[in-house]
Amino acid sequence: MRNLVGFFKVRLTLSVVISALTGYLFAGGKDIAVLFYLVLGGFLITAASNGANQIWERHRDAKMSRTQQRPLVTKAMGLAQAYWLCGVTLATGAFALYLINLNSFLLGLFAFVSYVFVYTPWKARSPWAVFIGAFPGAIPPMLGAIAHVEDFGFIPGLLFFIQFMWQFPHFWSIAWVLHEDYQKAGYFLLPSKSGKTKFSASLIAMYSLILIPISLIPWLLGLVGFFSIVVVGILGVWFYFLSYRLYTTCEDKDAKKLMFASFVYLPVIQFTYVFTRDEIVLQKLIEHGLF
Repeated sequence: MRNLVGFFKVRLTLSVVISALTGYLFAGGKDIAVLFYLVLGGFLITAASNGANQIWERHRDAKMSRTQQRPLVTKAMGLAQAYWLCGVTLATGAFALYLINLNSFLLGLFAFVSYVFVYTPWKARSPWAVFIGAFPGAIPPMLGAIAHVEDFGFIPGLLFFIQFMWQFPHFWSIAWVLHEDYQKAGYFLLPSKSGKTKFSASLIAMYSLILIPISLIPWLLGLVGFFSIVVVGILGVWFYFLSYRLYTTCEDKDAKKLMFASFVYLPVIQFTYVFTRDEIVLQKLIEHGLF
């Protein structure tokens, strides 16, 4: 069981499922069967993605302190078993999403393919991997919304865009904290080739600042109530303050604070959207095909 938890990165997988869940609830989804298939499909496809990522990176994982205890590195799991587990979870997860609707199925497969076959190999080539990885990383809330409305539209795209922009300060703060460990495996994920520099910190701060007005778009469009501007606004200012502090100090301890803050920031604002959404406005958008 410990090997399975490590292979599928269960904690990360659960955070992805929560993000998809907020997208479904924000869109007005209430069908228990759809919710079950969304959670099951989202969990299994994400688990398959994480497992395939470890198959691809097993030799590099052996070089990093953070990943040296992964089951493929320690030989606690065989390569054939890893392939089999990924295949079964991917097929089952994709089928669960297909039972919801075709677009959910296609979006889930796109997330898997882009994460495993584009983002993963690109990590060792260029810092642009963060930009590439932000696409599959931003799919969960969009997938959740499409599970209800069954089609691509403005609001699923908006949920995608908010999570897409959040990932830059999130990924870069992680890359800052783990920079030396990443270098052992040949990964350079900070935006500056020089590593932990003022330039890297300035981009982190810039994206954190841009995230404030972007996260307020649902309120500006009347999709959520006034309470959301209070919660989302305060969180945005707090998140930016931590990123600006990293810019002024360039110290690992401040990068670590920002990293942990990013874990809190996203689910809180997503659930804020859910709890403050204006059902009448959203329903009218759905009826007019604008959702």
